Amino acid sequence: MEKLLLLGDEALAQGAIDGGISGVYAYPGTPSTEIMEFVQHSKQAAELNIHRVWSANEKTAMEAAIGMSYAGKRAMVCFKHVGLNVAADAFINAAMTGVNGGLVVVSADDPSMHSSQNEQDSRFYAKFAMIPILEPTNQQEAYDMVYMAFELSERLNVPVMIRITTRLAHSRSGVVRKAVTPQNKLKLPTDPRQFVLLPAIARVNYKKLLNTIPVMESLAEKSTFNRLSLSNNKKLGIIAAGIAHNYLMENFPDGCPHSVLKISQYPVPSSLVNKLYDHCETLMVLEDGMPVIEEMVKGIINIGKPIHGRLDGTLPRDGELNPAIIAKAFNMEVYEGMPIPNVVRKRPPSLCTGCGHIDVYTALNEAIIDFGAGRVFADIGCYTLGALPPFNAINSCVDMGASITMAKGAADAGLVPSVAVIGDSTFTHSGMTGLLDAVNENSPITVIISDNSTTGMTGGQTSSAHGRILEICKGIGVHPDHIFVLTPLKKNHEENVRIMKQELAYQGVSVIIPQRECIQTFARRKKDEKKSSEE
Repeated sequence: MEKLLLLGDEALAQGAIDGGISGVYAYPGTPSTEIMEFVQHSKQAAELNIHRVWSANEKTAMEAAIGMSYAGKRAMVCFKHVGLNVAADAFINAAMTGVNGGLVVVSADDPSMHSSQNEQDSRFYAKFAMIPILEPTNQQEAYDMVYMAFELSERLNVPVMIRITTRLAHSRSGVVRKAVTPQNKLKLPTDPRQFVLLPAIARVNYKKLLNTIPVMESLAEKSTFNRLSLSNNKKLGIIAAGIAHNYLMENFPDGCPHSVLKISQYPVPSSLVNKLYDHCETLMVLEDGMPVIEEMVKGIINIGKPIHGRLDGTLPRDGELNPAIIAKAFNMEVYEGMPIPNVVRKRPPSLCTGCGHIDVYTALNEAIIDFGAGRVFADIGCYTLGALPPFNAINSCVDMGASITMAKGAADAGLVPSVAVIGDSTFTHSGMTGLLDAVNENSPITVIISDNSTTGMTGGQTSSAHGRILEICKGIGVHPDHIFVLTPLKKNHEENVRIMKQELAYQGVSVIIPQRECIQTFARRKKDEKKSSEE
């Protein structure tokens, strides 16, 4: 088959297409976004009529993928690690229902928080759900793993997680393709009650899941993705998971002199761990993310030999690994270059020139000054940059959709008025239910839905709320007299400030919708229109 140069994300996408998927469901979030975008732009996916439309949030994506699996087709769902929090209810229960068509969950972790608010490790979720994890070392393994994962899912009757991290997602390597697997035919579950998790049925399903664990463990022990290499040097044994194995080998281009257990398929293969442990005086665990394997190994062995890793300080407790960090753990000489001089300052991110959020914050800062500081709750998106100078306009950013509910809670505590700033995509992701809570109690909050007609922070994907925010707010129950659509431009500044002041003084729920297309998508749209007219 042909060889392609692919990002890790793209390798996963191509592997899923060649592996026979009928649908991919996702919500954009770095470092997972390019998986869906690759499928959306794939001519092969279009010819195969693979479903490839963004979902409103990760929970709806997970549930739609379960629905496609119910119908006997193979489905993949993709999101970043914090997106798994949103999908957790459906994700955990999918292990209990089992699958009909193969179901693969790709969770892209972001150690070092390059574009995230925490460093959580998705392997904890998969361990909790008691499903297999595949963690690729490189782009070829990413392709091979997802290609195989659908068959593994159908064989074990459980979803399979593929866990990647930022460096693998966004680095390129050559990938050799396999033969294209035909899509499954439509087929309902043999057991019509399989997906009905009433307690009596769930208890039976749970026992089935528990009985599957020994099979998962046996497959991990025999997996070609897990490999034990014993050397004559018995002083140190190394367990390296996923991309950390690459970092290890970069430090030993002529071959690692130590015994190495490469782990890329979970559950952790305990017999291989015991062989390594019995062979060596000391163990070191290299894994990108939290000390998941390190803690498991200590539980498997429970004997007195030293085990080094993140828990004892041999490796940093936080942040992603790299070859230099691993070299230091082996007391190898590391070249780090000249230190950065103090005169060089990190340039903080900023809103784009011409961004509509700028005019929103300029107006809000003027409108709220008489009410006092510390009462503006925001959310996750480009507009989170309003926390930085020169605006210093927002006081919180916790998780997707939290702005409205935090504003309501603060108002419940007596901080009146309270303001929520949320984007159009985030509003439909997880802000609508918070607005319903506020409407039910007529909470004295002002909600500003800064609508730039796209999911701007992750590259300009189409927003689920496009063209419908006003009607959604009316449908939720906000009084039409307290819904205002504004155009955030300098020429409208005084009028926008007046309306904001008026609604801040209102003792109830009000919604202000500043609408102006993202400057980046506007520029791309105009460029495409010009190109089309020239053709």
